[in-house]
Amino acid sequence: MKAWLDIPPAWLLLFLGLSWLQATLLPVGPVLLTQPFGFGLIFTGLLAMVAAVWEMRRHKTTVIPRRKPRNIVTGGVFTLSRNPIYLGDALVLAGASLYWGALPSLVLVPVFMWLINWRFIEEEEASLRAAFADEFAAYEKETRRWL
Repeated sequence: MKAWLDIPPAWLLLFLGLSWLQATLLPVGPVLLTQPFGFGLIFTGLLAMVAAVWEMRRHKTTVIPRRKPRNIVTGGVFTLSRNPIYLGDALVLAGASLYWGALPSLVLVPVFMWLINWRFIEEEEASLRAAFADEFAAYEKETRRWL
């Protein structure tokens, strides 16, 4: 796959598209009950992403996957999750599925999480482990990967 296509936002857009397609072609009923929860998850996911980017910028390290990190970030939203941007992506996907009433598409959330783990997180954590061995080992013991 082309490197410029193999980025987490592209995967999120693909999965969002699948959820929207399911909601459009195979609607499962009224969405009024799920829309507030969906909106809340979308808002929370976007907030997690913004907070993570803020922390990474503050620590002068990259937010781009597969680039060498200059610093390890363990504060702020990174105390809740080692991967708050990817967690935010998963929350946005779950929220959009609820907002659109695409309840069957909620099955895409764990599939998306598995894919992101396989395509990005394992490599990123290996890079952090190599660059910041002791500090990352301590962080890894204290903070879960997702939540």
